[in-house]
Amino acid sequence: MDYQKFDQLCRRLIKSYQKLNEEAYFKAEPCANEVSIKAVEERIGMTLPKQLRNFFLNFSQCFEMNAFLPEEFSDSLPKELRELFSAHYVISLEEVESNEMIRRDWVSECFPNEDDEYDKVWHHKLGMIDVGNGDIISLDIGSNPDNPPVVYLSHEGDDSNGIILGKDFDTFLMNLVMSGGCGMEDWQIAPFISDSKNGIDPDCENAKTFRKLIDFHYE
Repeated sequence: MDYQKFDQLCRRLIKSYQKLNEEAYFKAEPCANEVSIKAVEERIGMTLPKQLRNFFLNFSQCFEMNAFLPEEFSDSLPKELRELFSAHYVISLEEVESNEMIRRDWVSECFPNEDDEYDKVWHHKLGMIDVGNGDIISLDIGSNPDNPPVVYLSHEGDDSNGIILGKDFDTFLMNLVMSGGCGMEDWQIAPFISDSKNGIDPDCENAKTFRKLIDFHYE
């Protein structure tokens, strides 16, 4: 990933949100080091996939985007985008560890049967982002340990369980920001996914419309 470009995009995006809500912010803490990453890897019993590891080593150990849209603005959005109300997410080394432990708890307590079509989606993943409603955005290390796709894990029996959000971590993160930084709930991401197997599409019509409405230009 071009981290300089990503940083510029995030700063440009948050300025667009601040025109709507001055309390919106984006922050990136200093990078992690090998010692702290290896400590987490030892505690969870696995090596972090390369792109996620590089993000923590070369961009930030804790990245946060926080922007809530005014209610009157959300209410004025087109029907397809009416559910959007925020761009809020945290990607951090500390939260990867805690979210992976939460995923394991869900597996042991609610989704233990790997022969069940719904349950097995929760297996062989790495919990990454807490959605805030019990769902988890994860990396599908079972399909590719080194460069896994990003998938959505739903705990409520939704069709979004297992949907692909990006072919890999870098693609997911860049497309998320280029689309206007939609929220993490499945129903907030859904307008920006044209194909459940290809993930967030910053060139889809809904993304183009949303960028125009929040006055965000990524090119």
